[in-house]
Amino acid sequence: MVGEITGMSTGALAQLRYTGGGPRFYKPTPKTVLYKRSEVIAWVEASAQDRTSSSASYA
Repeated sequence: MVGEITGMSTGALAQLRYTGGGPRFYKPTPKTVLYKRSEVIAWVEASAQDRTSSSASYA
């Protein structure tokens, strides 16, 4: 489900969890990772950008 919303692989999501990035997640057991749909969508929406560079160059 998360991969369908974000377009990210399970490996990429695991890397984000390891580095402290990505959407909030829950681990009810050592091998189970769960995400709330609303939190994944909020994480994606929080990453909205107006341009691809941090400093716009106007020519």
